[in-house]
Amino acid sequence: MFKVRAPYMYWAKTRPVTEFDLAASNMLACSLDDLPGAHDALQLTAVNDEGYAPLVNGIAHHYGVAPGDDRVMTSIGCSGANFLVIAAHVTAGDTVLMESPGYDPIAGAARLLGATVRHFDRRADEGFAVRVDAIRAALTPETRLIILTNPHNPSGATMDRATLASLDQLSVETGVPVLVDEAYLDIARLMQTDPDVFPRAATVGTRLISTSSLTKSYGLNGLRCGWAVGPAGTGQRLRRTRDVIDGVGSAPVDRLSALAFTQLDALGARARRHATHNRRLALDFIAAQPRLELVVPPQATILFPRLRGTDDASAFADRAAAQFGVTVAPGRFFGAPAHIRISIAGPTAQLVGGLERLGAALADA
Repeated sequence: MFKVRAPYMYWAKTRPVTEFDLAASNMLACSLDDLPGAHDALQLTAVNDEGYAPLVNGIAHHYGVAPGDDRVMTSIGCSGANFLVIAAHVTAGDTVLMESPGYDPIAGAARLLGATVRHFDRRADEGFAVRVDAIRAALTPETRLIILTNPHNPSGATMDRATLASLDQLSVETGVPVLVDEAYLDIARLMQTDPDVFPRAATVGTRLISTSSLTKSYGLNGLRCGWAVGPAGTGQRLRRTRDVIDGVGSAPVDRLSALAFTQLDALGARARRHATHNRRLALDFIAAQPRLELVVPPQATILFPRLRGTDDASAFADRAAAQFGVTVAPGRFFGAPAHIRISIAGPTAQLVGGLERLGAALADA
């Protein structure tokens, strides 16, 4: 019998198909027409053994860092970047310290490498805020890596600059690196009047490592373009780790991704219009549902309301899918079973229909 190392991911891939899917969290997908020049850029070869330079430079520019500092590493998606960072810092017997609730494929990657996963709490009654003192208290001599998500997956709660600076200082004092998965951060920044309200971790202090991709914010899931940005020398360390995993990236993907970085303003504007409109629809829906309690206003494209009157919303989620044709992600997969995770990133018609069915399920509960 095989071992399921990431129960949420397994559920996401094998769950029954419903008419309205509010669990899939990828941004509304782009077509080739949304990426002018894609046909001309698509070639089967590239000089990318140590990273495709136009893509590495595009990511470096996006973060405001100098490519010559070797701070950037490309990967297969954000999950691939997370795995590379974990594998570069952790060996069997080490401890990884993670947030709870959390995104279980990250914990699964650490366990696959033989690490023990310990948790610190991000409490719903505190708005899922990060308390750096709680992280410090949970450290042990065996801790080799601290991992958080920003915006928090599953709640969407964000960290401010002061919190990131405190995490950086903690890393300086203890020597333990801090990985911040920022898969949803760009769309959160895009929906803000002042995007610097939500700074990228790698641009704060000297020790933080950011990972992200073109998936959740720009609608380019099919490219599977991810990256890590960290302190000087990060790229070299991660490339030597990648040597034993998949070696190099896909040349067509690297070329198309580099092209996308030259068009991020247009891609971001498209995503911002879509996500802002859908967020307004979702907030109106939540406000009209007395059984749902949203402790954190959505800053990105995921919502994590608590279902009042139960300690475990799994049965409700199963019934919503089976009887009402709408899928939401049960909170048990993230370590918060009383909640459900709703994505607002997909097509607006899917969201409108899905919220209508979800309302019917709530009324019948």
